[in-house]
Amino acid sequence: MRTAVVIGTGLIGTSAALALAGRGVTVHLADHDPAQARTAASLGAGTDDPPAGQVDLAVIAVPPAHVAATLARAIEQGLARAYVDVASVKGGPRRELEAQGVDVSAYIGTHPMAGREKSGPLAATADLFEGRPWVLTPARETDHEVLNLALELVALCRAVPVVMDADAHDKAVALVSHTPQLVSSMVAARLAEADESAVRLCGQGIRDVTRIAASDPRMWVEILSANPGPVAEVLSGIAADLEETVQALRGLASADETKRQDGAAGIEDVLRRGNAGRERVPGKHGAAPASYETVAVFISDKPGELARIFADAGRAGVNVEDVRIEHATGQQAGLVQLMVEPRAVPALTAELRERGWALRRQ
Repeated sequence: MRTAVVIGTGLIGTSAALALAGRGVTVHLADHDPAQARTAASLGAGTDDPPAGQVDLAVIAVPPAHVAATLARAIEQGLARAYVDVASVKGGPRRELEAQGVDVSAYIGTHPMAGREKSGPLAATADLFEGRPWVLTPARETDHEVLNLALELVALCRAVPVVMDADAHDKAVALVSHTPQLVSSMVAARLAEADESAVRLCGQGIRDVTRIAASDPRMWVEILSANPGPVAEVLSGIAADLEETVQALRGLASADETKRQDGAAGIEDVLRRGNAGRERVPGKHGAAPASYETVAVFISDKPGELARIFADAGRAGVNVEDVRIEHATGQQAGLVQLMVEPRAVPALTAELRERGWALRRQ
């Protein structure tokens, strides 16, 4: 791949363009808002000048509702040798193209499983896709050269290719991406009218659950409009669990001992099923989840403190597998949770204490 066009210079499109341009591909940028394409170009994502001739690959990075129309125009113009889209829904656009009689042999639907709660070209980064799954949904008609160019795109963005059926993909993202967005927003919505005294008690748990609730509502309306059925099915199952949980909690509040016991059993059941589901979430580098120990360190809010903790962990010969920061409300301090292999805990705690760090018992 030597040349590419990226149509749509939001977060995903600009991030892909930055990755391609950084690896020597000549990238042309286009957007319905020329100012946004110019912004992406100023960031080093490519040029907003149109290509002089046919390019190797066209990356369609527009909202799902506009994918089919944008692809149809690009294919009709002969813009590229191969075409991919990066929308989060895959079955609908292909069916729209086929219904219009468009030759889809040069097209393959793709979906990088990466993103942020921020949008637009200024939120883009060249490393957004590194190590992340990038789904490819080839069809029987897909040309081998097109598949190879799509695989090259994934490789240049340093993502991990995953081949799936388009409709299976849409059901999967309904569970692992679209439903979590709605649930996060529903929980966050409870905070909007909450008393200030309650909001001040927010800890890491509520921050974790509501992080993605900061996402752009207009963007998510477009995404969910393209995949409503599978998302509704997942939410229906969650609604059933919620109703059972409500009844279990009311049982716990009952004066009847039998109802209290049944309520406790119901709560324990949903929590244990949650444990089982959480254990299936892939761990580091996509491998099976690992069991890490947590070393919690009190830290002041001063420049260089976090770097000093990591440096001290390095001196102990310990690799930090994951990290979380829990901020103390109203204070210039917090708690850094270092996740490490169990065998590394003694060396790490000894080194940190020797260096003067205050540790919290877990």
